[in-house]
Amino acid sequence: DLKSNTTVMLLERMGECASESWQKQLAFHQLGCVMLERKEYKDAQKWFEAAVEAGHVYSLVGIARSKYKRGHMYKAYKLMNSLVSDYTPSGWMYQERSMYCQGKEKTMDLSTATELDPTLSYPYKYRAVSMAEENRLGRAISEINRILGFKISPDCLELRAWFLIVLEDYEGALRDARALLTLNPRYMMFHGKLQGEHLVEILSHNVQPCSQADCWMQLYDRWSSVDDIGSLAVVHHMLANDPGKSLQSLLLLRLNSHKAAMRSLREARNQATSEHERLVYEGWILYDTGYREEAIAKAEESISIQRSFEAFFLKAYVLSETSPDSESSLYVIQLLEEALRCPSDGLRKGQALSNLASVYVDVDKLDNAIDCYTNALNIKHTRAHQGLARVYHLKDQRKLAYDEMTKLIEKAKYNASAYEKRSEYCDREMAKSDLGMATKLDPLRTYPYRYRAAVLMDDHKETEAIAELTKAISFKPDLQVLHLRAAFHDSMGDLTSAIRDCEAALCLESRHADTLELYQKVQQRAKEQLPT
Repeated sequence: DLKSNTTVMLLERMGECASESWQKQLAFHQLGCVMLERKEYKDAQKWFEAAVEAGHVYSLVGIARSKYKRGHMYKAYKLMNSLVSDYTPSGWMYQERSMYCQGKEKTMDLSTATELDPTLSYPYKYRAVSMAEENRLGRAISEINRILGFKISPDCLELRAWFLIVLEDYEGALRDARALLTLNPRYMMFHGKLQGEHLVEILSHNVQPCSQADCWMQLYDRWSSVDDIGSLAVVHHMLANDPGKSLQSLLLLRLNSHKAAMRSLREARNQATSEHERLVYEGWILYDTGYREEAIAKAEESISIQRSFEAFFLKAYVLSETSPDSESSLYVIQLLEEALRCPSDGLRKGQALSNLASVYVDVDKLDNAIDCYTNALNIKHTRAHQGLARVYHLKDQRKLAYDEMTKLIEKAKYNASAYEKRSEYCDREMAKSDLGMATKLDPLRTYPYRYRAAVLMDDHKETEAIAELTKAISFKPDLQVLHLRAAFHDSMGDLTSAIRDCEAALCLESRHADTLELYQKVQQRAKEQLPT
């Protein structure tokens, strides 16, 4: 319990025992945060000030927040203003300062916050609510859609659901409520006053009921159109009707909903009606927690009881991740062919065909890969367009590769990755346009920043190239981006900055070979430049 007396006591002891400056900074800052949660604002300000005195600049924000809570709005604004002026500005600084001003000044701060860090959700939500208050609900929904296009969060889904309820679009509101409950089953809506499941129940009375067969049709349609939120919503409905199913769990893994997938797999395992099904669920759980050999053993045990698509697919999937050599690839092909001979549905068969095609590419059987991707597309596995484009590219048919990615862009509801991939199959100007669109739709994708920076370096615009990478690093410290910026700094002779970026990259992945090599090289050069 963050607000408990025990937490306060432990943090106070932590501060007393601190011997290093950074330890004091951490303890005092955390005490300030706890006091804010406890609404003891005077004490919160005291601890934040102690953290600043110990050298923790970020705690200035805590002092500003404490002053604001105590009714000193202008003092809070002045403090944040000095922080923005004295340090390299970041999106969160402008977001924080916006809380202490009104009107155009607030709007400008929030716009700057989004420009510097497009991943901050508060500015989108504030602008959307302001538009809704002016009865511009269509614009409000468009604003919240901007962030939902790349960052699916329960709070943004809830806000859009309320907008849709006002518009009497109960089907859309129900979709968003179901999707957020897939991500967080215990989510409390309306400032913690309404259980999410209760809202789903209320909205269900205003929407035509769906049978399990209807849900299958909806899931097939939304998965085919790369509609992640729509797929999450249907998965929630299907799991509520029948929690003992594996397909939905595996789709959740594909949708990067790891926690939801694990909950669903555990529930499916507990409710499995046969031993061979239970073994498959356990296999996926083991695989996802890093026990790959054990996962393969579960798949083999399941196959020994009953040959099934799920067991063969599990074994093939794990083996392809574990043993990438050509001999293993040929075995994976056999396993996937066995899986496809077993009874299954279009969704799973489409995924298996795509996986099979990918392995065919690895063993240089490109015509077989084309056949598999084409068969997957024939059963509406839309994502196969990307794989087929890759094969055409390998066959030096760039126009066909470009056309395949164009088809995916036209069909996919969420298509930032498709724009990014299409940029590989066209000339520089068209690539820049596609990557610009990819960044607009999903600023978290780092490849476009790296590409633009590389082009700028080729044009001898070193400062602009560094700035392009810094833009991404400011809101998403990424290994590849940090490594590239370190290399650029090295080429420009800025060894101190290169060493700093190498060290930051190695904090993310300590064994990254390219960064380790660059780090050692730059350190050696720095030593050689020291005066003897």
